[in-house]
Amino acid sequence: MYDYDLLVVGSANADLVIGVERRPAAGETVLGSDLSVHPGGKGANQAAAAARLGARTALLARVGDDAHGRLLLDAQRAAGVDPAGVLVGGAPTGVALITVDPSGDNSIVVSPGANGRLTPEDVRAAGDLLRASRVVSAQLEIPLETVVEAVRNLAPGSRFVLNPSPPRPLPQELLKACDPLIVNEHEAKVILGSAEAGDTPESWARDLLALGPRSVVVTLGGEGALVASADGVARVPSVKVDAVDTTGAGDAFTAALAWRLGAGASLAEAAAYAARVGAVAVTRRGAQESYPTAAEVDALEGGVRLEQGGVSD
Repeated sequence: MYDYDLLVVGSANADLVIGVERRPAAGETVLGSDLSVHPGGKGANQAAAAARLGARTALLARVGDDAHGRLLLDAQRAAGVDPAGVLVGGAPTGVALITVDPSGDNSIVVSPGANGRLTPEDVRAAGDLLRASRVVSAQLEIPLETVVEAVRNLAPGSRFVLNPSPPRPLPQELLKACDPLIVNEHEAKVILGSAEAGDTPESWARDLLALGPRSVVVTLGGEGALVASADGVARVPSVKVDAVDTTGAGDAFTAALAWRLGAGASLAEAAAYAARVGAVAVTRRGAQESYPTAAEVDALEGGVRLEQGGVSD
């Protein structure tokens, strides 16, 4: 019935990465490593991660008619993504400026560029692509009204997954479609309102469920994740690894979870698999370059010994 296991509707950026000993304070200049350029963007990252795992994956996004846009298209094809939904032109390709410290933690500033020109009209024009997809995943590096339009054009029986990053208050129509809504602590508190948020992941998950999502996943870095639905709340343990670079690891988690849900896994099972995918990703530098194949994830599950760390966004 479905031509694609996963359609990602989202952003595609060129990641401009600099390693630093420490991130600068306000008004401070620090020296960093040589600049490196990598394919990125939360949408393109999710598509590449799912395709690397073996999912039949398509991407609906917009890039510029420039060198960065060509880099992104080449990277999607190399990962096995169908780029038929990637539109070209309208603005320069989006760019993410990323600093990575020695612990692997990162700070990111995004210039949306062409991502901001992915419109509801583009979504409607891609109706055949949405109707051919078992699961549709989105983020918020594209206009919010475009994400809402994706929900309005879902195929009957398909599933919608949202990682609301960067976070903002969400309309009821969008919240009710999420199955699941995937958030970290910061995103949960923005959506709930910091004054209203409780003190524990369990309370965030229950309060988020009360807003309308069919299910919620709270990612907890090195502490794993928490899943919540009408069936209850459960913790999913982390996989301990020696983290090198957390860039894009949250996107790998989301993509793996969305794919496994579409394949029939329970929410807890999908989250546990996604945690293993993210764990492999943080042991390697870069975003899309770090994403594992299914065989590499199976090797980790089979007992490959890794040290300390966890999965971050």
